[in-house]
Amino acid sequence: MDQRTLVERAGRGDHDAFAELVRARVARLDAAARLILRDRELAADATQEAFIRAWRNLPGLRDPERFDGWLHRLLVRSCIDALRHRRARPVEVELQSTDGPAFADPARDVVDRELIDDALRRLDPTWRAVVVLHFFLGMSLPEAAATLGIPLGTAKSRLHRSLGLMRLAIADEVTSPSLAKGSPA
Repeated sequence: MDQRTLVERAGRGDHDAFAELVRARVARLDAAARLILRDRELAADATQEAFIRAWRNLPGLRDPERFDGWLHRLLVRSCIDALRHRRARPVEVELQSTDGPAFADPARDVVDRELIDDALRRLDPTWRAVVVLHFFLGMSLPEAAATLGIPLGTAKSRLHRSLGLMRLAIADEVTSPSLAKGSPA
């Protein structure tokens, strides 16, 4: 069954059709939420909230072809709402590979992930959301901007500044790894 049919059936209250839509997207959306929120439990809650909002509001979706973009927008809003309401909690991050090429040097892969993770952690969550939508979910900048409800120029600016800050963070870490970790010089 194609996506359009599933979305239409789910919009009419078909639980099985909605479950199939969720099954196909839950892992990817949860991973995106973890990248935005930097907290596994908070991300799971935000992902669940996005699906609850989708179920409740699906009858109002005018174009079933835009379901994925609409769902991404709901996820980002749920993540931002979660950030507004959360208390100080310890941050746990687990990055998992997604359909990427196999690396010949697993140790290098771990180091690269740690560098990127640290650089992402330093970004403001609204800036991090642009990076995640564009690079992790593969959205174009106009799609990411629409998903976040911001002008395209703002999305471009946030992405440009985020990448610049990430480059600086990674360069600092590479040039002085012992100082960045708090080790004595």
